[in-house]
Amino acid sequence: MSVFRLGLTGSIGMGKSTTAAFFREAGVPVWDADAAVHRLYAPGGAAADPLGKICPAAVSDQGIDRAALRDWIAADATALPQIEAIVHPLVAVDRQAFADEIVSDIAVFDIPLLFEKGTEAEMDATLLVTAPAALQRARVLARPGMTQGQFDLIRARQMPDAEKRAKADHIVETLSLDQTRAYVLALIDYLRKNHA
Repeated sequence: MSVFRLGLTGSIGMGKSTTAAFFREAGVPVWDADAAVHRLYAPGGAAADPLGKICPAAVSDQGIDRAALRDWIAADATALPQIEAIVHPLVAVDRQAFADEIVSDIAVFDIPLLFEKGTEAEMDATLLVTAPAALQRARVLARPGMTQGQFDLIRARQMPDAEKRAKADHIVETLSLDQTRAYVLALIDYLRKNHA
C-alpha cells in the first residue's frame, strides 16, 4: 500500500501539537520530531553519548539536559551547528523507521522545522498550522518558565509565518478546538478521496 505522507508544521504556539492529536484521534499515525529528539536524548538514547562528548555539562542521570544545551547555544555560536550535525541524521533515521512500519493510507509527520530544513521535499503535501500573532504570543508566554526573550530567540530561528503560508499546500488557522478538529477530519476525507 502506498502511504500518503503529510508534513505537519507551524511555528511555536500555533497549535501544532493539538492538531497532531486530532489526527491521532482520527486513527492516522503521527510521527513527532520532538518526541524523537526526547528518545534520542534519553539515557542510552542514540544522541546521548555523542552529545555528552561535545558538551559534558549537558550529561545528567536523565540523559541529556536540554537546558544545558540551550545555555551552550546562547554562549557559543558554534554550538547549534555541532548539535544539529549529531541530532539531525539520527532524527532522520527515527523518521524512516516509523515510515517503514506504517500500515495506513495516510501518515502525518509532525516536523517543526519542516520548511527550514527542506524536509517538505520528502512529503506528498504539507499542512501549516497557524494563528494570529497576538494569539501565538499569548499561548507561548502562558507556558511555564517561558520569557519574552526565549520566545523571541525561538521565533528568530523559525521561518516567518507569511513565508510558510506561501509554501504550504494546506493551511489551518487554530482559532478554536472544534474548528481545528473539523478541519482535520475534512482534510483526511479530502486526501482519501483525492490522493491516498
